[in-house]
Amino acid sequence: MNQRIVFLDRDTIAPDVVVRKPNFVHDWAEFGKTTPDQVVERLSGATIAITNKVPLREDTLKQLPDLKFIAVAATGTDSVDLAYCKTKGIVVSNIRGYAVNTVPEHTFALILALSRSIIGYREDVANGEWQKSGQFCFFNHRISDLAGKRLAILGEGALGQSVANLARAFGMEPVFAAHKGVNGLGPLYTPWDEVIETADVFTLHCPLLPSTRDMIGLAEFKRMKDAALIVNTARGGLIVEEDLVTAIEEGMIAGAAVDVTPVEPPPDDHPFFRLLDRPNFILTPHVAWASHEAIQTLADQVIDNIENYMAGTPSNVVGQY
Repeated sequence: MNQRIVFLDRDTIAPDVVVRKPNFVHDWAEFGKTTPDQVVERLSGATIAITNKVPLREDTLKQLPDLKFIAVAATGTDSVDLAYCKTKGIVVSNIRGYAVNTVPEHTFALILALSRSIIGYREDVANGEWQKSGQFCFFNHRISDLAGKRLAILGEGALGQSVANLARAFGMEPVFAAHKGVNGLGPLYTPWDEVIETADVFTLHCPLLPSTRDMIGLAEFKRMKDAALIVNTARGGLIVEEDLVTAIEEGMIAGAAVDVTPVEPPPDDHPFFRLLDRPNFILTPHVAWASHEAIQTLADQVIDNIENYMAGTPSNVVGQY
């Protein structure tokens, strides 16, 4: 049987990244973007689908009897109805390990930008504050060293471990937060309550699950140090966003940087847009993962997963099939 492969959202891969074609006979079709109402038509007759963020839910999958394999061009698989796929024997593979450099580096870029007040000082220079100061430097914003600070890492997987390695190089004390509401996880973890009250910097690297949704809200911000910083490069929905805005506006914490929101791009009335003129808040457009090297690794792994599936040795399978 000739395989028909359809890439639903090629534009989620940078244009300078090469997506090689699989090494077996197939028909290939790709689309820059696909809206939910276009999925069934475009996947009609397809045996293999590639998707990054295009949702594949039960009502859609029911109309695609030929579909046998879904290659998710990301680590997160929340866009795919895994339970339905399992019942129908549709194999789903994801991408793993590609972001162990890019996400931690972006995380530390944000931490450094906040702790060194880079945004504030850059804006001051652009607004002529240096000239007005009349001296070689000025002190409009606090600058803090990372050395000696406690870094709370929420998520102990490959990304969290890589972040911990970078933290040690800066002389920080990385600790892995115990899961909220869970005790007895072992010596790797520092109790949740202790982490919330003692950490100088928080960085999130955990999946969005029912147990992690809204895990940091106003109650946690009130208990943090008022000099604390928080960075989220993981998933929107881990932090109660309105509460984060309140924490910044009321000075409960010193600053925050966010790379993800629950809906992307966020709507014009998103609460984060109230903070964009503040030097202690940074919003980047979900690009922590997006170094050229990382995206090329991702693209190669997508095709590897497809080739391995066709060879009868599927790789990076999500769930049990």
